[in-house]
Amino acid sequence: MWDPVSYLRYADERSRPFHDLTARVPVRRPRAVVDLGCGPGHLTATLADRWPESRVVGVDSSPTMIERARRQDTPVTFAVGDLHDWRPGPDVDVLLASAVLQWVPGHQRLLTRWARELPPGAWLAVQVPANYDAPSHRTLWAVADQGPWRAELLPLLREAPVRDAVAYAELMADAGCTVDAWETTYVHLLPAPADADHPVFTWLEGTALRPIRAVLDDATWDRFRVALGGRLAEQYPVRHGQVYFPFRRVFFVARTPACAEENL
Repeated sequence: MWDPVSYLRYADERSRPFHDLTARVPVRRPRAVVDLGCGPGHLTATLADRWPESRVVGVDSSPTMIERARRQDTPVTFAVGDLHDWRPGPDVDVLLASAVLQWVPGHQRLLTRWARELPPGAWLAVQVPANYDAPSHRTLWAVADQGPWRAELLPLLREAPVRDAVAYAELMADAGCTVDAWETTYVHLLPAPADADHPVFTWLEGTALRPIRAVLDDATWDRFRVALGGRLAEQYPVRHGQVYFPFRRVFFVARTPACAEENL
């Protein structure tokens, strides 16, 4: 189960890619804007501020996240939904999927279908984390593979679920879209209080560690977190009270053919 509190611990750092992505969508008056994988909805609400005349919808598969999102004072409509089942309506001029498709097996097929089903001139904006070769993830999977919990965690081990910017650009071009694709490595400076878990562990706890926590009992989880925290401290030493945490992300903004000039 997703935990909004854990996810929002580094809200500022997690927000930057969303804003960098939406800044590259130049449409002025979209009819409808949909944010797939909206999570707790605090970023989706900014879309209503940017496009106040548009219908803005946030969709997430987690009822807990949607419950949190609906507490906001915002005109955004939030709904529980599965990305595999979601289909764009004829008025969806902007479709966002930020930091969600890494959880969706076969999402390349979804992207191709969305590009085909979106109206002419619509914008499809996507961002995915691409740090699966980083020390954080290599260490996580090494600890998972070496401890007494290996049998429980082995089914969760997986290859990098995302592609690089070139592969996504080719995918969207093959779907008939014009596309702008790029990669960014953010260097997050994470505070490291002496009486708290290692900050990279805390970061992972809100995302990559979620499925691991779900299958381990409390005692096993405590042993796992100690083992992983110690290894992460070796990979990411504390300097001047903080940890330097590089995080690579892949972005693309694609536009479907035959633009609708009235929405520019």
